[in-house]
Amino acid sequence: MKICAIGGGSWGTALANLLAKKNYDVSLYVRSKKLLGILNEKRINEIYLPRVRLCPQLKFTSSVDECLSQAEIVVLAVPVQFLRETLLRIKDHVTKRHIFVNCGKGIEKQTLYLPSDIVKEILNVENFAQLSGPNFALEVAMELPTATVIASYDMNLATELQHIFFTPYFRTYTSNDVLGVQLAGALKNVVAIACGISDGLNLGENARAALITRGLVEIKRLGKRLNAKEETFMGLSGAGDLILTCTGKLSRNREVGLRLGRGEKLSHIIQNLIMVAEGIDTAKSATKLAKRYNVDMPITFAVYDILYQDKKPFQVLSELMRRPLKKE
Repeated sequence: MKICAIGGGSWGTALANLLAKKNYDVSLYVRSKKLLGILNEKRINEIYLPRVRLCPQLKFTSSVDECLSQAEIVVLAVPVQFLRETLLRIKDHVTKRHIFVNCGKGIEKQTLYLPSDIVKEILNVENFAQLSGPNFALEVAMELPTATVIASYDMNLATELQHIFFTPYFRTYTSNDVLGVQLAGALKNVVAIACGISDGLNLGENARAALITRGLVEIKRLGKRLNAKEETFMGLSGAGDLILTCTGKLSRNREVGLRLGRGEKLSHIIQNLIMVAEGIDTAKSATKLAKRYNVDMPITFAVYDILYQDKKPFQVLSELMRRPLKKE
């Protein structure tokens, strides 16, 4: 089986490497000529996944045609805000045989589309799955125990992909709640920024636990309004991913929050990020989505105010605590 992975960041590299080690014919499409040169010369992604030596069978290319030619599975590992641009670039090389597995987590700013919506609009394909869970790329690349969810409306496809991606250290579960898995993966990044801000302000572990718990409540609230399955938000792609992203030292979104809480300006933080923190854009998208459907999401709104209304983090989090009292 031939597999094409698109996106030379940490996650695309880690998944391509995982599949190559299973003896699949895997090509990793890398747009950057500089990164392509590093990969071919050193077989280490020094920019996004340093210190991890990649499987000798993994191939690298900057040719879309070469990558997609004869491929059955296409792994999309690009930030959601760049997904449309990427799909337009590969569109002429896509056929009905291709199966798309998206790994990015976010909501497109302009349209408020989830990845499945973007893929459907640009490529008009039915073979789509979303891979999501509490998965740090570095730990997967190091073969540390990890579990994830593969969601598709076609459960036969989900089961097929479950077996393709499974390894003794990468346990795969299936779901048919594509909407819920995508929403959970996107919205948890916003809560992670809130938790990082709280930690940056040294507000304590009680505050972090409260933000995680109440963050999950508002994620479920929006999911229910959009007809996602409630149980999805209590699983790996929901609570699992939320907990990891809000507490893990490798979390880019928590790191953004930490630096905001310590007084750094957002513009300076963005300039110094090596990898994209999806929660920054998702805070804006989620706020628009919540207001469109009249869903109360106070933590999301608070993060939006800090990121885009230049409100002081301590002031905003204090206002959260002083909201009117109510039942849990």
